[in-house]
Amino acid sequence: MSGTIEAVVFDVGRVLVQWDMRRLFAQLIDDADRLDWFMTHVVTEEWHFLHDAGRDLGELVAERKTQFPGNDHLIDAYATRFLETIPGNVPGSHEIVRELAGRDVPLFAITNFASPFWREYRESEPLFDLFGDIVVSGDEKIAKPDARIFEIASRRFGHEPGAMIFIDDNAANIEAADRLGWNVHHFTDAPRLREDLTRRGLL
Repeated sequence: MSGTIEAVVFDVGRVLVQWDMRRLFAQLIDDADRLDWFMTHVVTEEWHFLHDAGRDLGELVAERKTQFPGNDHLIDAYATRFLETIPGNVPGSHEIVRELAGRDVPLFAITNFASPFWREYRESEPLFDLFGDIVVSGDEKIAKPDARIFEIASRRFGHEPGAMIFIDDNAANIEAADRLGWNVHHFTDAPRLREDLTRRGLL
């Protein structure tokens, strides 16, 4: 898809901010093998995705404690210390957002982010004041790559898919948006994104 791009739509995790759940649990589990087991079986990204998609945090935590007894304090840390899984910003990405805003390019986001974690994180990050709207999977109870979240976003953002470029690090999400007629950029790093946006006349 190509043509005049009116708006830029960002993913958040691993595009604008770093995210690594292992960072939190490495502080709590000293043994490397035990840490590997825990991240592979207990607090996994697949399990976390259920929360992103709208499952209640309390229910998920209680269910997981039953499935993996003896790990209560670690599973509780997932619920109470999530911001510690965000070590910082993705280098160069925030600068791109600010430059786009300075050129009056409309900015939006679609993020797989659990509602309570998003509210906690959003309060700490003023960059998102530059965004016109942000579709959060936990609020919609629909997560990428489900086509419905892209349809919600298009309606809310007020632009046709072909008039927007969607930026995400996840190939499945990029493929879903592409099938729906969005312009897409599969994010790997900020320099390549800058090059693409410059080529498209947005920077």
